[in-house]
Amino acid sequence: MAQLNISGRLTVKGLKNEFSKTFGLDLRIYKGNKFADENATLASLSSKSINDFECRANTLVGNFEKKFTEATGLKVQIATLPNARVEPNLLVNDKFTLAEASAKFKPL
Repeated sequence: MAQLNISGRLTVKGLKNEFSKTFGLDLRIYKGNKFADENATLASLSSKSINDFECRANTLVGNFEKKFTEATGLKVQIATLPNARVEPNLLVNDKFTLAEASAKFKPL
């Protein structure tokens, strides 16, 4: 089963790339209402001390987004990739697991 370890040392760009490789989905990370700086680490963007945590394929999208915000203080949304077979560049329903979304919105 796919899983991803997340720590405050990761850059936004690095985390987005790893998330895309692992789940075939786009992770949108926000600092306030704007996209977070791609070169910044999660720790440098957060006002919280970030403990390492993991993300598993059987996690619901909504639960992951909530857990990420609680752990980092940063808002995230999961979307389909621009080259997804169906519904490119759209937000993924919170009730899908990451595995279900990955299978349904697989890139071309």
